[in-house]
Amino acid sequence: VQLQASGGGLVQAGGSLRLSCAASGFTPSRYIMAWFRQEPLKEREFVAAIRWRSNSVYYADSVKGRFTISGDTAENTAYLQMNSLKPEDTAVYYCAAARSSLAYTTWDRQREYDYWGQGTQVTVSS
Repeated sequence: VQLQASGGGLVQAGGSLRLSCAASGFTPSRYIMAWFRQEPLKEREFVAAIRWRSNSVYYADSVKGRFTISGDTAENTAYLQMNSLKPEDTAVYYCAAARSSLAYTTWDRQREYDYWGQGTQVTVSS
């Protein structure tokens, strides 16, 4: 099982980036795919999640209306489209996968996720 995150970079405030998380070794459509982020010396925090089977999504309040999570079952890839980026969005972004039966109210708990990809750095300059 492997998750490969990519797409990070440096962007000015107000700009956009799209992160990708390519999954291999399992069927993502049977899982919940999520994005978390972590700033230096801070706890990893939830950003967004999607259950592909039902196309249900869940966002952290801090990104709601600016970020969009989606999944491409043909490509086994999850995406995070990030618009109207702010300097406070600067962090290392991680993708993760959890079993699809996970209760909606726990989608934001990193301990519920079984698989993690390596991080991709997103830096937003002011």
